[in-house]
Amino acid sequence: MAFGKPPPPSFQFGSLGNASPSPAPAEPDSKALPETDGEPSTVPPNASQSGENKPNIFGASWPTFQESPWRQVDWSEEAKASLMESIRSYKTTCDSAPAARVLLIGPVGAGKSSFISSVQSVFYGRVVNRAMMRSSSSSSTIGSSASFTKKLQSYQLYGSRERVDERMALVLSDMVGLGETNGLTLHDTLAVIKGHVPQGHTFSACCPVVSDTAGYVKEPSLAEKVHCVVFVVSAPEISSYSDTMKSTFHQLRELISALGVHQVAVLTHVDKVCPKTASDLSQVYKSSSVKQAMVQAGALLNTGLPSLWSAANIFFTVTLKA
Repeated sequence: MAFGKPPPPSFQFGSLGNASPSPAPAEPDSKALPETDGEPSTVPPNASQSGENKPNIFGASWPTFQESPWRQVDWSEEAKASLMESIRSYKTTCDSAPAARVLLIGPVGAGKSSFISSVQSVFYGRVVNRAMMRSSSSSSTIGSSASFTKKLQSYQLYGSRERVDERMALVLSDMVGLGETNGLTLHDTLAVIKGHVPQGHTFSACCPVVSDTAGYVKEPSLAEKVHCVVFVVSAPEISSYSDTMKSTFHQLRELISALGVHQVAVLTHVDKVCPKTASDLSQVYKSSSVKQAMVQAGALLNTGLPSLWSAANIFFTVTLKA
């Protein structure tokens, strides 16, 4: 997972910052992709020719890398340290909710549990597998129809392994993935966001969450509700998500917006669509393949590129890269 610091940062809850990706000039001879919130989705004419030109996920043949990044991120150690300290020192403004509860939502196999473990690992300085996750040693496991996570599980974050007595004001919640047949339903997802579902609840498509469900929270407190939703989708699978899944995402976004809950999105497994980023993640925003995947993710989630962020989970990474 990569922590990049977009200028200028904002660490007030409900905002990921005010990064403004630099628009790139369109290539006259290339077929333009859909426009997204001020970020042209065509590859600029000054794209690097150092990489092999190969078909991208849209079938066109474009250079693999651009000379200049299409999103400006400060990858320096100083920026990383500043960002991490800002997250460590974050405090909510409401005494009744001492920690911001962030819920990860996404299809089965998108990498939600792996993302949580990646965040924990970056802050602890060692690989953490507390949020159990499916092995990603082969591409066949990505997008698997069987969800590893079955229950609603929340993970309190700590500043470091030496500061386990100092809780950060941030809790990441994980649950079973969205699915068309045996995954999480729209009804149960909203029940979790509203705070009605107890920790440890096991989800079942045949047994939706109702007021008679064991441990059902009838009048959830602000601390029990979800304050931010992170949609997680997998870059290698972005072209294979069905129209049904797309409709589910659009419905969720509308309903969550009506609740006043902030939403962002993360595109995982970017190193699978652009292998060069596996060895140097700072190149991620020069990759045409990653940008094309993010454009598709924006269409899937009905959001623009400024709300999308990329990540490469660290399941097999020995040296932690923040």
